Amino acid sequence: MNRKKEDLKLLGHDASYSTDYDPSVLETFENMHSDNDYWVQFNCPEFTSLCPVTGQPDFAEIKIMYLPDKRMVESKSLKLYLFSFRNHGDFHEDCVNIIMKDLIKVMNPKYIEVIGLFVPRGGISIYPYANYGRPGTKYEQMAEQRLLNYRLPV
Repeated sequence: MNRKKEDLKLLGHDASYSTDYDPSVLETFENMHSDNDYWVQFNCPEFTSLCPVTGQPDFAEIKIMYLPDKRMVESKSLKLYLFSFRNHGDFHEDCVNIIMKDLIKVMNPKYIEVIGLFVPRGGISIYPYANYGRPGTKYEQMAEQRLLNYRLPV
């Protein structure tokens, strides 16, 4: 399949940045290698959201790692999606879980994990980690093992 024929509306066009959380901006395309297990990793070192209580900005690096199945997330749409958190108020743990669940909804990956490396505020860093493996598969067992053995990446 020619990727140019896929229904990607953002790639190659001017971007309109949402001023608040907007999962509808996420776009996917066909994984041409769904018969293989392989990692895809995105790093967003300039993630920003707002504290839901104080309204103060929170800064983080968001790391997304996944094993794709039939669909993959398009990187420009992911960038616009992550940017949409800039004026969104949620706790660090909520942001990481929301990102993971939104990506599961649009891609249905075999496995996914999301890490938020939030910059210290008040002298404390928070590094939430969330993962998911497709139920009833070896990826569900993988998610359990990775969660139980999770160590902060260096």
